[in-house]
Amino acid sequence: MGSTGQLPRALHPLAWWGWAIGLAVAASMTTNPLLLALVLGVVWLVVLARRSDSPWARAFRIYVALAVVIVVVRVVLHVLVGFKWGDHLLFRLPSVGLPEWAAGINLLGPVYLEGWLAALVEGLKLGTLVIAIGGANALANPKRLLRSLPNALYEVGTAVVVSVSVAPQLAQSVQRVLRARLLRGESGLGLRALAQVALPVLQDTLDRSLMLAAAMESRGYGSSRGSRPARRRLTGSLTLLGLVLLAFGMYGVLDPLGTTGDWGVPILAVGVAMSVAGMAYGGRELRVTRYRSDPWRAAETLTVLSGLAAAAGTAVSRSIAPDLLVMPLQPIAAPGLPVLAALGITLAALPAFVTPRTPSSHRAQAPVLRVSGELSEVAG
Repeated sequence: MGSTGQLPRALHPLAWWGWAIGLAVAASMTTNPLLLALVLGVVWLVVLARRSDSPWARAFRIYVALAVVIVVVRVVLHVLVGFKWGDHLLFRLPSVGLPEWAAGINLLGPVYLEGWLAALVEGLKLGTLVIAIGGANALANPKRLLRSLPNALYEVGTAVVVSVSVAPQLAQSVQRVLRARLLRGESGLGLRALAQVALPVLQDTLDRSLMLAAAMESRGYGSSRGSRPARRRLTGSLTLLGLVLLAFGMYGVLDPLGTTGDWGVPILAVGVAMSVAGMAYGGRELRVTRYRSDPWRAAETLTVLSGLAAAAGTAVSRSIAPDLLVMPLQPIAAPGLPVLAALGITLAALPAFVTPRTPSSHRAQAPVLRVSGELSEVAG
């Protein structure tokens, strides 16, 4: 799928994250199940077409399972403690009133179709966000992502990449332990098997952590050069003041009448400029060498633009016809399909066709088979 005639190569990790963030922004602006299903289909298509055989790529199913759990928990919480509203009664459960110190919340009670559908689409919205970010984690190499960060964020990026790599490595450990149990003829199901799997997985995780710590220490991670106090104070002042202005600017953009008036966007721009200046000035203290930089070519640009198209199409549809971006519940009706939002999200599927194939880490097996055949002939 998606053969472009180009040589296989891994796409720049920032391109995948820009694509996924665009889809996540589009999903965050709607509760229309048609658009959410379209986002899920686009993510699924691109991941199947362009993921590698690395451990973090195989962990995509974990994000899908987490999204399903989020939807189920959201619906169950609505049945247990949610605000019951609607006109069409689904079923009635016995109501249990809590004391006043618990804000007078009632447990269980009647469940209406409108409230249940609202909880379902809200859970689907959160699950779609998780799957979109999981798609970026499955497609982007976290180690190469670390090399793309600016020098000022290098140490923080190291911690973030290590934490992001935990889930794929844990999934790989679980698969390895289960495969070993099956080869020994042991069953991989039941609570007893879970207890027998947990200890080897924990031991493997600790071993990996110790090896990672030793490897990072031998390569000089965490080491820093002495810097002048004046430079540190200036860097900290620029960054802190920039972050404060970013917070005020965001409040001004979201609520201009009650906060900053027309000054929200200028304050936000000044905050971004000061934060970037602080990081650039502080990055001069770190000397990070790169053996081979990741190229940024036309495929990366198209990938990011396709993600931005999904976010832009949804934002324009939200300003033109906001009713089409929500699930109609009062009264219940079939959701409409905003054309611009659907077109933008569909364009986000372009990376499955216009990007080069991802190289595989498997080595060719022909030499091994040829040597095995020659040995068998000699033995014969």
